[in-house]
Order: sequence, then structure tokens, then C-alpha cells
Amino acid sequence: MKNKKVFFLLTGLLGLSLFINSCKKDKQTSVPSLFTTGVWQLGSIMQYHYLGDSQLSVDTIRCDTTQIFTFNTDMTCTYSNFDCKDGTVAGKWSLSDTQLYLFADITYPAGTTAGTTQPFINAHLINLGEFSMVFETGDIQPFYNANDERTIRRYGFTRIKPVVTK
Repeated sequence: MKNKKVFFLLTGLLGLSLFINSCKKDKQTSVPSLFTTGVWQLGSIMQYHYLGDSQLSVDTIRCDTTQIFTFNTDMTCTYSNFDCKDGTVAGKWSLSDTQLYLFADITYPAGTTAGTTQPFINAHLINLGEFSMVFETGDIQPFYNANDERTIRRYGFTRIKPVVTK
């Protein structure tokens, strides 16, 4: 009789623990906070030219103007001095479900050297860390023909921590 009580108690505890662990958990991720802590200063732009999967050339896009990408916790963003042109443009940002793509709908009134008015509408994240962020834009589709000419721009940023005043 005593063994039956222990058996039922252990079975009940096992069932309760399975029930508690089977409840849906909220997705908890620190990726958005990596974007929103501090601001991102552009370090380099590399432009890759391909024919199919064959790389034809690599160009370094030079600019002597400081370019800053800022992401806010309210899902808005700004980019200052894009294409070496003075000014700041604002938009909204989000991440894909897989958090491998950044969608920033910053729109420039005229075409840019990137060949579009929305250069960051679909950016593939290559690296995102505490102090660096690298993403690619342009012809980043996963499937292409062997005779497709493609241009991919790789942007490299470093984080500038905000100055804390006391």
C-alpha cells in the first residue's frame, strides 16, 4: 500500500513537470538589442560583381563623410550622410523570422549609387556582434542563372557606444 502511494506521487510529479515544460515559451532573443545599443558607423563598402557564381571584380566604395546608421527601440531608424551626401533619412526597421534579414524601409528621394531608392529594404546579415555588423544588399537572391550579372554590396559597420553623462 505504501509503495502505491509513492508510485502515484512520483507519477503525478512527472505528469506535472511534463505539463509545465510543454507550455509554449515566448521567443526570447537579444538580437534586437544588439541593433539598438549605441549607433553604427560605416567602416567600409565593398561592391562585388558576379556573372552567375563567378566573381568578376571587387570595388571599394570610398567616402570621406562619416555615415551613421541608428536603430531605435520603437523600430524606427535613421541613416546619416548616405552616398557621401549630407542629410539624414528616417524609416522603420524589422528583422525576418529567422533574424537573418534586416528590412529597413529608408527611402531616398533620388536614385543612389547602390542603384535603388531603398538600399536597405532587404539586407542579408552576414555578421552581427557587440561591436560589428556586416550585411549585404543588392542581388542577394539564393537562386540565379549561370549568365545572370549580379552586384552585391557589403556594408561593414562598427558600433559607437553612446556617451554616458553623469
